[in-house]
Amino acid sequence: MHLSKLADTLIGSEIVKLGGEIRALQQQGAKIYNFTVGDFDPNVFPIPTLLKDEIIKAYQNNFTNYPAAEGNLDLRESLVDYIQEYFNVDYATDEILVAGGGRPLIYAIFRTLLDKGDTVLYAVPSWNNNHYTHFVEGKHVLIPTDAATKFMPTAAGIAPYIKEANLLCLCSPQNPTGTTLSAEELMKICDLVVAENERRGAHQKPVYIMYDQMYSQLTFDAISHVHPVGVCAAVRPYTIYLDAISKSFAATGVRVGWAFGPSLIIAKMKAILTHLGAWAPMAEQKGTAVFLKNKDAIVSYIDSFKKEIAFRLDAIYKGLIALKQQGYAVDAIAPEAAIYLTIQFDLVGKKTEQGVLLEKQSDVTHYLLKEAGLAIVPFSAFGADTNSNWYRLSVGTCKKEDIDAMLHALDKALAKLQ
Repeated sequence: MHLSKLADTLIGSEIVKLGGEIRALQQQGAKIYNFTVGDFDPNVFPIPTLLKDEIIKAYQNNFTNYPAAEGNLDLRESLVDYIQEYFNVDYATDEILVAGGGRPLIYAIFRTLLDKGDTVLYAVPSWNNNHYTHFVEGKHVLIPTDAATKFMPTAAGIAPYIKEANLLCLCSPQNPTGTTLSAEELMKICDLVVAENERRGAHQKPVYIMYDQMYSQLTFDAISHVHPVGVCAAVRPYTIYLDAISKSFAATGVRVGWAFGPSLIIAKMKAILTHLGAWAPMAEQKGTAVFLKNKDAIVSYIDSFKKEIAFRLDAIYKGLIALKQQGYAVDAIAPEAAIYLTIQFDLVGKKTEQGVLLEKQSDVTHYLLKEAGLAIVPFSAFGADTNSNWYRLSVGTCKKEDIDAMLHALDKALAKLQ
């Protein structure tokens, strides 16, 4: 069968493959602690009550027709206030585009800004930038990161590639690492972009920033969310933001996301999405418009939500560090934000009780799943090298009572290795 080059060259999802292995073990009766999903169990983390009530009310009032292509005006007006309140920047309604979650908006950004062969800079690990670059037949340039930088990109890592860049993809708080950019580092990155665009002048395509801040409300302790225009006003003409209710309000399935940035770019993105029909549903937009105007409801929900997420991340982090102190080849980076923990299993070269050698990192992933029931996602699923021994652990579906049991099972599994 003759298919398109794109269809024939799409990269399969390692997370989907891992999910199949998890289901097979569960069908055999195994107890699996599934920390792979970048989603929420709604029975553990329900969406805000006001948001749910307003969506139901919108359906009861028959808001079931097409929404406006750019997003309903009442929602975009609410977003004007929300963006000003929480990010201290002013964007007008014609600088905001609403869609069915973040993915259509990312696709529209790539299609609006990039031609075949244009260069996309992104850190590894990072979520799906490799796939979207593939969609537009762009040139992949990977920004080096490591544990020393908490797997976040730096201006020093970006600088060697900035002259060839057309799009710089940044995400903070970051999926998959649960770590963040500091204001100082982000300012250095933005200064690089501004200086490069000044060098190019008006007759050459600029380098743009796509700034994914889906987890902006979920920062912990002394960590504060920062964003490009907040630290460098001069970068505003080159920055397109991504945000949604998906993560900050545990509303992944409600499918209301938005982008904001220069009005011309937003208008072109709208034109692309008009042909895709990737709109957020009318009733969900109506409910979100009301919810985002209610500051008390937002603050109350976020305060409780963050405490529950932070408890889980901290408990697992401390448990892993305790295992490290026992001499096991494990490590973790202290959680800063989002619903993720970055953890390390340096077990290649170890042997199981049966004398089977763990020859490569995929063997380690399989061993942890089979012997400890621990399901986590290797960084290789996010563009990192297949030899990387770092993983993403997500607590979005984690029940508190499972934490100690998982750590105990992991302890037993590690103790069996020689």
